[in-house]
Amino acid sequence: MRVDSFDFHLPEEHIARYPTVERTASRMLYLPSTGELKHQHFTDLLAWLRPKDLLVFNNTEVIPARLFGQKSSGGKVEVMVERVLAEHEVLAYVRASKAPKVGAVMHLQNEVELTVLGRQEGLFHLCANTPVLPMLNEQGQLPLPPYMERLAEDSDTSRYQTVYAQHPGAVAAPTAGLHFDDAFIAAIKERGVQTAFVTLHVGAGTFQPVRVDAVEEHHMHSEVFHMPPELPAIIEATQKQGGRVVAVGTTSLRALEAAKQQGAWQTGQQETDIFIYPGYEFQVVDALVTNFHLPKSTLLMLVCAFAGQMPVLNAYRAAVAEGYRFFSYGDAMLLERGPLPQRGNSDD
Repeated sequence: MRVDSFDFHLPEEHIARYPTVERTASRMLYLPSTGELKHQHFTDLLAWLRPKDLLVFNNTEVIPARLFGQKSSGGKVEVMVERVLAEHEVLAYVRASKAPKVGAVMHLQNEVELTVLGRQEGLFHLCANTPVLPMLNEQGQLPLPPYMERLAEDSDTSRYQTVYAQHPGAVAAPTAGLHFDDAFIAAIKERGVQTAFVTLHVGAGTFQPVRVDAVEEHHMHSEVFHMPPELPAIIEATQKQGGRVVAVGTTSLRALEAAKQQGAWQTGQQETDIFIYPGYEFQVVDALVTNFHLPKSTLLMLVCAFAGQMPVLNAYRAAVAEGYRFFSYGDAMLLERGPLPQRGNSDD
């Protein structure tokens, strides 16, 4: 399967570099399992939902993971925390004129020091002389996606965070959740729809390009997630009652599918490098609320696996033609699980 087959043309002006004034004000492109596109507003999701459906959100919290400092030699250095390992330890990307060696010390503000303990592939294992999370909150910057081509502003502190964020650890927002505000979530519950949460700490690797030609040769970055022990029973009860399991965002979907990947549910804290592309057989999720993703990205491959490669790519072309806004601060999509091969359709 060729990576190039997941490409599409996106003019620069379609990239949303700032959010809408109101969280729920985005448009929504609805792709039902029948394949007939419908141009809607995000608030139309309320009418689509049915009592007994289950919405699953990712309640990770984005941390201010970008740090700036200098090496002992005086050279400038930028540190992007990928994962908090312990109170004083992180895995991070380090950008400098020359990569620091084991034992090297990087100096930040207020006498904070980061010492290089080792390397793990493209990441540096760093130890701080102070607790990491308070230090990041004090001097870190919010790491906006590179395609926004700007540094974070004061407004991003709240808008690049879901209203239900609870567990610090992500370095990128689960952006489908940015469309929801408290009032809309309350209206969803009043409709008789259940809500639940998983926690998957989104890593910076989500923005890394696919550097191979064949999809099957790509290896996903690993991410930490937590599956609440009570959630499998809620999901199974939803399915038994005829309700739909709706993942809010690809991160929620990856957590749910990873937790069932071995057949039996796995709960608690885990790691996953699950790679979902066309041919994958979904175990849990029936519908997906998501944003529009980058060309040739693993997230685009995921939604193509979910709703069919040709229907999704046709929907993306229609979205471009209709002036939809793309990526983290962009518009939304609502996708129903497509007619996959195991459902008797071999076209996809």
